[in-house]
Amino acid sequence: MATQAPTFTQPLQSIVALEGSAAMFEAQVSGSPVPEVSWFRDGQVLSADALPGVQISFSDGRAVLRIPAVTATHSGRYSIRATNGAGQATSTAELLVTAETAPPNFLQRLQTSTVRQGSQVRLDVRVAGIPTPVVKFYREGAEIQSSADFKILHEGDLYSLLIAEAFPEDSGTYSVTATNSTGRATSTAELLVQGEELKQPLKTKTIVSTSQMATSQTRVQRTVEAGFQAASMMEMHVEGGMMTQHLAHKTPPRVPPKATSKSPPSFISKVTGGRQQSPSPVRHVKGPTPTPVRYYHCRTLRIHTNSLSE
Repeated sequence: MATQAPTFTQPLQSIVALEGSAAMFEAQVSGSPVPEVSWFRDGQVLSADALPGVQISFSDGRAVLRIPAVTATHSGRYSIRATNGAGQATSTAELLVTAETAPPNFLQRLQTSTVRQGSQVRLDVRVAGIPTPVVKFYREGAEIQSSADFKILHEGDLYSLLIAEAFPEDSGTYSVTATNSTGRATSTAELLVQGEELKQPLKTKTIVSTSQMATSQTRVQRTVEAGFQAASMMEMHVEGGMMTQHLAHKTPPRVPPKATSKSPPSFISKVTGGRQQSPSPVRHVKGPTPTPVRYYHCRTLRIHTNSLSE
């Protein structure tokens, strides 16, 4: 088995304790093989015999030193040393015993935040109070315990909840309570963890909408242009029909009534009738027949009129 020198994953924290109350030092240590731990006060080895009433324990890497009722004589610098075949490590903190009291007070409160899925989240608070408050974290009213996913860190007056990898189900209301013998304080904030799948549909929807809009505009434009072309062709057809009728009936009103039977209206009528039966008005207007008919018709009418005058 590989050896590993001792490491304090949770070091000791300094304490301000009210005279007559309990005080407790706690540390978390790791190493392979399992380290042996020793306690010191002001550089001197600490034991139950040297400090009456003190309680010392070590289990599963958790080392605890507890003094049930502190007095001014318990104030000082406390250290813990962890040792194994690979090395050693030490952690130190202060104990201050006072007769003064102060209720818990948040020097830094929780902050509402929004994070992406998979990111690391750290919720920090700073708390003061005499005696030192007991700080606990909650999510939706349920207390959070330190684990591989949720770590509670403590350094001086700074308390932190560390979420190694956040998921949408971690969203919710988080709160911190700080309690001591003189009072209690609470800080609350919201955490929103956004899943990655929330952003993709927005991009896809925008692209589809823009494409459909462009296609629709193109189709409308082509339809309008086709409509204009059709309308223009209809105008040409109608104007052509009106022109034919106008030319065909323009000269006859100048001819006296008797001359109607002598003039060649039957021939003109047949030509006009042929134009009306043409399957395509466009071909009829552009055909070679209209111009000779109009010219011959007008010329014949003029000759007939002169003969009547004589």
